Amino acid sequence: QVQLVESGGGLVQPGDSLRLSCTASGRTFTFSRYNMGWFRQAPGKEREYVAGISRSGENTYYQDSVKDRFSISRDNVANTVYLEMNSLKPEDTAVYYCAAASTLMAYRIRSSDYDFWGQGTQVTVSS
Repeated sequence: QVQLVESGGGLVQPGDSLRLSCTASGRTFTFSRYNMGWFRQAPGKEREYVAGISRSGENTYYQDSVKDRFSISRDNVANTVYLEMNSLKPEDTAVYYCAAASTLMAYRIRSSDYDFWGQGTQVTVSS
């Protein structure tokens, strides 16, 4: 059984920073074999792709609206993927999910391309 557990969400003010973590576990799950992604879902909206990272961490991808503010990284020893979020805006408010994809290509923006999902962590940006 594969588990992805997100942490690090919270309530912050506009302009603040947060660092989300997602740690993977599972007897048959080899973290380094999976491309990882972060998605988010705001109330009343569809889940959207935020960022992705290749198996080795060499390649990263971002949604345009977060490109200059967010940074994705991973630690294949710790089985953890991170999302560093800076200059947060109210429109970043959402539940953030991490996901794992066994696809060949690392750049995958569709939810259906991902095999495993975390339970989500709430990020609220408000003054």
